[in-house]
Amino acid sequence: MEKMLIDVSHHNGVIDWAKVKASGIDGAIIRAGYGKVLSQKDKCFDANIKGCEAVGMPYGIYWYSYAKTPADARKEAAVCLKIIKNCKPLYPIYFDIEDGCQIPLTKELCTEITKAFCGCIEAAGYFAGVYSFDSFFATNLEKTIPETYSAWVARVGGQKPAHCKNYAVHQYSWEEKVPGITGDVDMNFCYKDFPGVIRKAHLNGY
Repeated sequence: MEKMLIDVSHHNGVIDWAKVKASGIDGAIIRAGYGKVLSQKDKCFDANIKGCEAVGMPYGIYWYSYAKTPADARKEAAVCLKIIKNCKPLYPIYFDIEDGCQIPLTKELCTEITKAFCGCIEAAGYFAGVYSFDSFFATNLEKTIPETYSAWVARVGGQKPAHCKNYAVHQYSWEEKVPGITGDVDMNFCYKDFPGVIRKAHLNGY
């Protein structure tokens, strides 16, 4: 049975997580930060993690990338790991590769960038995933990526992903309303029992 997940960052402001949970949301994917320096930590990351933990809301984490080389991706992963070191997420750590600086890069290079980040995340004992929009999976990533790392795919407008067929999470809207959050919220269907898988595999600190 699918779960309903939101994904949030500081752009969503201060969140009332008790209201979010009471509304029926099953989990959240929280931005830890972006880029490759510690000062780019998401301003609301700590508050969002504490809010989820306080109400028993399972969460995952994502890192927005600007990496144009595998070396940059490894630097991003190192900063991400510093920020999340005290967290115990029940959903994956996602590498968010979609930026305009990455679209002109070759499929081979984007694939190596993704493998560099996710490899660091896995080496540290976490469950790694990859987020992007549907067509990016076709134009900029080898098909081995969603076969190797769990895919979280964005395709809105009432359509399921057409290019990336092997995915566990589908971001289907950027304009939902959720009690406890001001403004539009990204909404996702999750089709995999990540909490069960992660606990069984003793990943993410479990």
